[in-house]
Amino acid sequence: MDIVNKLNRIFLSQDREKGRCYLDELERYKSAARSYSLVEGTVSVLSDMHTNASYIYYGRFARVLGLKHPSGEGAIPSIWEKHILDLIPREDLYGKYLEELRFYNFVKRLPRKQRSDYCWVSKLRMRTTSGDTVWVCHRLFYVPDPFNNTLWLALCLYSPLSFDWPGGGRAVELATGQVVELGSRSNGKILTDREIQVLRLIDKGLMSKQIADTLSISVNTVSRHRQEILAKLQVKNSIEACRVAQDLGLI
Repeated sequence: MDIVNKLNRIFLSQDREKGRCYLDELERYKSAARSYSLVEGTVSVLSDMHTNASYIYYGRFARVLGLKHPSGEGAIPSIWEKHILDLIPREDLYGKYLEELRFYNFVKRLPRKQRSDYCWVSKLRMRTTSGDTVWVCHRLFYVPDPFNNTLWLALCLYSPLSFDWPGGGRAVELATGQVVELGSRSNGKILTDREIQVLRLIDKGLMSKQIADTLSISVNTVSRHRQEILAKLQVKNSIEACRVAQDLGLI
């Protein structure tokens, strides 16, 4: 099904006034993503985390990376732009995921009105059409949902790295330029103490009933903790959750 038609059906099947607001806001941010690609030459990816869809705009930098689209823009039924991510070396890609996970949870902890005040800036390598690698500046912005407490859109911008800086990525306050280096010190705030307990037992191979008996809680509570863990770590299953948590030093 065409993504635009799918989104129209999803949003407008809700309260009609809210549905129209979603569509209008989505068009506004799609226009912003398109403008970045036209003015800065970036490869811009706007991902809708509610409908699992992405809108991609191929600026001049796309030619260096061998990315082409007949109209210069396109849409995919996923929030993972695989054909772009495949250009990033595996070691850089996993580091990118971990950094973005820290930033995602940093933004979620902010008061709702401040969640659009920060962006994530990092550097990574990407393969070019010649097979060489170039350093790329990656910027990430989150847009909160206008009607609830979730994060709705993610805007990723890929452009040539025009200047270098020591260390990895950092959060930047957009109004002042103040840098917030999240690093490993923020890892412990991602999961609650109880969620870490549950994840440690999952990592040991215990099933939900065994975890419930060990912690003297109900199986339903264990299931709720499992879902929260997957959401906070932005993974699909418990195996991935344990792997990411180990890399972050949580378990």
